[in-house]
Order: sequence, then structure tokens, then C-alpha cells
Amino acid sequence: MASPKFSNTSQSFHAELKKRISDYFKQAGKASTGSFSLYLKAGILIVSFLFVYTHLVFFTPTTWLAIVECVILGGLTAAIGFNIMHDGLHGSFSQKKWVNEMAGLTLNFLGANNFMWRNKHNIIHHTYTNIEGIDDDIEAKPLLRLCETQKHYKIHRFQHWYFWFAYSLLYIWWVLFTDYKKYFLGRIGPTPIKKMSIGDHVSFWGFKLLHAFIFFAIPIYTLGFSTWLIGFLIYGMFTGFVLSIVFQLAHTVEETNFPQANESTGKMEDEWAVHQLKTTANFATKNRVISWLVGGLNFQVEHHLFPRVSHVHYPEISKIIKKACQEFGVPYIEYPKMRMAVVSHITHLKTLSRK
Repeated sequence: MASPKFSNTSQSFHAELKKRISDYFKQAGKASTGSFSLYLKAGILIVSFLFVYTHLVFFTPTTWLAIVECVILGGLTAAIGFNIMHDGLHGSFSQKKWVNEMAGLTLNFLGANNFMWRNKHNIIHHTYTNIEGIDDDIEAKPLLRLCETQKHYKIHRFQHWYFWFAYSLLYIWWVLFTDYKKYFLGRIGPTPIKKMSIGDHVSFWGFKLLHAFIFFAIPIYTLGFSTWLIGFLIYGMFTGFVLSIVFQLAHTVEETNFPQANESTGKMEDEWAVHQLKTTANFATKNRVISWLVGGLNFQVEHHLFPRVSHVHYPEISKIIKKACQEFGVPYIEYPKMRMAVVSHITHLKTLSRK
């Protein structure tokens, strides 16, 4: 499938948004990257992860507490991804390139690969959001049908019941299968990935081996295979569910669109910024605990419009973006409570469960 082109307008909404956000940072005298609060949070998350991992593997507590710690470790893994890796690979964690690269490397330590993620997320997902056939983030066949243009299978009749189990498989499937699939096929869905350098190949295999040593070899040696397997499944499935649900609440709810390009011209109806606003939703933006844990990704609208702005600035720039949307008559999708977004997502799945 050829990549579609977005419409161009003489009075670009995106240009006006960029001007207003640029003016905000100039007037506030702030850098658009992370601040001390982000670096402090990063330190808290990393130290917490190391502490829980060490206690779980080398000083294993009683069964019930070990299960709790597996869940906590999964939550910390997702939080490191949301808060550190995500900003790092978007170049918004710090003004210094090497700091962003170090932040992005946390993904490799946790089992995935930053080269593949940049191609899948930064390039494909952020450009062609919710465009079926290109955006790999909405491809979950055959288990799930996430937009109406996708093929319907009989199993989808029950997807609004079993979705939580499918989501819980994301992390394990990602680190043990899909990264390798992208590596050997040289593409993500129909889109070819950039050519990998020798350093990229070394990094891919080196960190995969390191992850296997830290998360497989050491705990199997200290705990035994069956104990490790149960713990790893609890850890991995909780991580996967958290990662999945945050994404799904941002893009696959009742109000978000799944537009397609004009078949004859290959062009999208809207300019890129308007397309982002029609395919993306915010949730629970007033909840500081959720915002802290998910790295501001409940402000998904702001992130998609300005991915190189750190999430610590999203609450402020959201006011500017919301006002601009009202002035230009552009939709701004937002769910005040997380539970409302969850209900909307389940309703979306139920609607698509019918052929």
C-alpha cells in the first residue's frame, strides 16, 4: 500500500498551532524539553525497578508478596517506557542528544529495540495515525478488529469480552517475536524499515542477549524454571496490559476516526494536524496521578501534535491547543475520566464485533 499524502491549505491550522506554541515557550522562557521534575521521576522509577527486581530475584519473598512484586515490576516497566524511553526516543527528554539516547536505551534493557520502535512509532504511527493498512499499531489480527475496514472473523464476536487477555500478551509477544519478525523481514507491515548500520545490528543482538541473561537466565538459575515462568508471565502480562490500554484509550474509542486516502488521488481529506486531532483522544487529564504514571500520554492530542515537546509541558500547551481548535472548528476529543474512556473503548470493540 502506497503511503498517502496529506492535504495542504493556504491557511494551515498546523502552522498556526506551531506559532502559538513557539510563542508560549519564548514568553515563558522555558525549553520545550524535560525539566528537573522529569529527571527526578526518572531516577525514582529506575531505582524502584532495580530494588524490586533485586528483592524478587535474589531475596524472594513469600508467594503472595512475590506475586504483588511481579505486578509492581510490570507497572514500573510500563512507567519507564512511558516516562523515560518515550520522551528519550522522541528527543524531548533533554536538550542534550546523548541524554536522549541514554533514555531511549532503557527500551533495549527491557527487551525491545529502539531502532525498530523509532521506525514503527515515530515514523509510521505518528505520521499515518489510524490509517488501516499502514499504522501497524492498529493491526492486531486475527485476535482483534480495531476498525471497520479490517476483516471480520467469527472470534471477533466476543472481542469485547476477551480483549483484556489479548492486550496482556503485547509485551511478551513484542520482545520475543515481533522485533525479530521486523528484523528478518526488513519491514513493519507493508512499510520497509530504514537500513540498519553495523552498530544497529550489534545493538539489536547485544541487548537481546543481555535481556535474556537478566530476565531469563539469572531468575531461572536462582528460582528454578517453573517459579520463573509463573513470575515472568505475571510480570509480562501486566506490563502488556498497561501498555496496550493506554494506547487504545488514545486512538480506538467511539469518537476517533479511521480515515482512508482517496483511492484515485492517494490523498487524505485533511491536513496532517487535523488528521491527528480526528484520530486521537485525551483522557483523565485532570488526574495528576495518572498523568505522572503514564508520562502524560493521557494528553495524547498534545503529544501527537508536538512529539518533540516533553510531556511535562502538556497541561499548559493543552490550553492553547484547545482554544485554537475552538476557533478553527476542529474537533478536540477528550474524556474527563479514565473510566469513561474505558467504557467508550469497550463500546467501540463491541460495535466492531458485529460483521
